Amino acid sequence: MLRILGNQKRLCDGMTRRDLLHVGGLGLFGLNLSDWLRFNELGAAVSAPTGTFGKAKSCILLYLFGAPGQHETFDPKPDAPAEIQGELKSIPTSVPGVHLGEGLPQVAEIADRLTVVRSLTHPYALHGVPYALSGEPDVDPSRELERSVKRWPFIGSVVDYIEATRASGKQPLIPRNVALPFPLYKYADYPLLAGPYGGFLGSQYDPVYTDFQDKGTKTAPMPTANRRSAFRNPYAGIDPGAKFQLGGSDSVLPDLRNGRFDLRQSLLKQLDQGLRWTESDTNVRQSTHYQNLAYSLMSSGDLHKALDIDCEPMKVRDRYGMTLFGQSALAGRRLIEAGSKFVTVFWDAYGDMVGGWDTHFNHYPRMKNFLLPGFDQTYSALILDLEARGLLEDTLVLCLSEHGRTPKIDSKPPGAGRHHWSRAYSAVLAGGGMGRANVVGQTDAVAGDVVRTPVSPKDILATAFHLLGIDPYTNVVDHLDRQIPIAGDGKIRRELFG
Repeated sequence: MLRILGNQKRLCDGMTRRDLLHVGGLGLFGLNLSDWLRFNELGAAVSAPTGTFGKAKSCILLYLFGAPGQHETFDPKPDAPAEIQGELKSIPTSVPGVHLGEGLPQVAEIADRLTVVRSLTHPYALHGVPYALSGEPDVDPSRELERSVKRWPFIGSVVDYIEATRASGKQPLIPRNVALPFPLYKYADYPLLAGPYGGFLGSQYDPVYTDFQDKGTKTAPMPTANRRSAFRNPYAGIDPGAKFQLGGSDSVLPDLRNGRFDLRQSLLKQLDQGLRWTESDTNVRQSTHYQNLAYSLMSSGDLHKALDIDCEPMKVRDRYGMTLFGQSALAGRRLIEAGSKFVTVFWDAYGDMVGGWDTHFNHYPRMKNFLLPGFDQTYSALILDLEARGLLEDTLVLCLSEHGRTPKIDSKPPGAGRHHWSRAYSAVLAGGGMGRANVVGQTDAVAGDVVRTPVSPKDILATAFHLLGIDPYTNVVDHLDRQIPIAGDGKIRRELFG
């Protein structure tokens, strides 16, 4: 679906009139906007390691909402006492001396393609998706549901904005910024969460969201204690015939085929020309953006083709896993192949206010029987598939979350629990210029605090921008006309390049 939210005062390309004045002033020095962007890129390339700037042509972001435990994934502590280590042990990987949690055997086999970051840290042990995925400087629980022009833009929205500026606002055949399987928290028992939206860049830079309405084929261990009955969770299993939708439909309406769609577009243009005399310029421009986007999507059909995972051999689909996360990741690969620049795949909560990887309750049943097996299969399949298709070198794959989980297990809830913890947690990165067989940072004996090479979530964003050919120190103008750095206080981290 295309969500119309955000700043109505911006022009259709996301620039304010103040931006235009700034750009217009470049003419005094014989420069135009393209020159300005080129000089920015040159400066970024000079200030960072040779050969890394712009190494990635595209990005797939896998976001594990709720936050996986570092102990069971990328920072196991086999020598820690039982109340820290827990029920799941560690296993060796393809990188000598590096171990992962035993629930990730397929990821362990491809560790030589990955950069594992064990030293992410920040002070907010809360589900701050905007903090994790934008330059926003802190986490405010009272703003958890606020999706407005006051928020900082999502990383994918910034990429879309920069690319649109470079293209002078021309619409691509396939959207640059797409998110699957549905808006964050749409099918949880709670309103939509803030975070993956255009923020002060304007709603035209929200991701183009797909939708997925099938209920799933399997149940998963309950995420909360007060749930009276189990429910089918698509992250545990889906029917192979289930489809991703766009705006409630997966095809152009029959009566708009055979030239009639182009005729209606021509009439719409004539109507718009007349309305320009009576409506405000800003509103017309923003409306035109959505009209152009809708026309591009419906006339080309490229997005619908990319989302048609039935085109893939069943062997490939099964390799990714017949789950919502697995088939979303497969669709993400297809979108990248079709030309999308930034694709986000959420492992979201479903059917309950608490869910996803938020294991306060039933930690071990969920980790062992649901979360780890699903992630292990899908993530390894995606990396190997990208590699086999010659796409991994050009595709940055980020697997992130908002925090980690407590070192000490809480044995009181049924199935035990690990609670929120942000002082030390992990992420895994691959492709697009990231290092291979690379481990960054170290935590203490219980994975509770960082003891070497602390990394901020903003550093991950800054490094990702750099690899995507965007100077991470670029400023954009917010809703109050302030100059705001796109990655907040993040810095390019050379350690991530290996």
